[in-house]
Amino acid sequence: MSDATLHATDRNPDDFAVQIADQIESFLVAVTEVAKGDEPDSAVPFLLLEVSQLLLAGGRLGAHEDIVPDERYEPDPGPEADVDQLRENLARLLEPVDVYSEVFDPYEPRKAPVPARISDDLTDVITDLRHGMVHYRAGRTSEALWWWQFSYFSNWGSTASATLRALQSVVAHVRLNQPLAELDGLDTDQGMGDDTLEFEAGKVMAEEIGEPLGIRRAH
Repeated sequence: MSDATLHATDRNPDDFAVQIADQIESFLVAVTEVAKGDEPDSAVPFLLLEVSQLLLAGGRLGAHEDIVPDERYEPDPGPEADVDQLRENLARLLEPVDVYSEVFDPYEPRKAPVPARISDDLTDVITDLRHGMVHYRAGRTSEALWWWQFSYFSNWGSTASATLRALQSVVAHVRLNQPLAELDGLDTDQGMGDDTLEFEAGKVMAEEIGEPLGIRRAH
């Protein structure tokens, strides 16, 4: 039975909320632990797994019928938790591959890729998820589900998808022993025009970035 049918028939609707909240909580805890840098050798593969699992929850929210909160106006969840230290830790941990090239909307014609950072993306996603978690922990389940669904469509779904693509690409390059273009030429503080899409000259062999990040190439 689909989530939409489950919701429509009111058959154990709380099960859906608990499952989504558990998946989101697992992601929040896992990324926070990775950012501590205690196990840098497994950072990229572990983040690949966690973002993949989070997007399963996002897919369920996306396939679900529109969730309507109990209250017309969102209750004030209080100040947002600071994520600057988390962002800095992730950026330091992922420094060799943090910057990547992203197309924001694949259905907009002739849009040039722009530089993005995995560390920025992950903290952006976490900010959205934490916002909903405050409502969930306060017992405002419908508000939490509404927020997670709305922000999945408006922000964290596409952001997490782009991050997954970048992480998967890093792992694939290393496992297949394919050189990566030098990434220093990408600057997230500047836009990229059609004539600047190529990275700076030079190649970085896959194992040079893969070994510190805990990725082994295929034999």
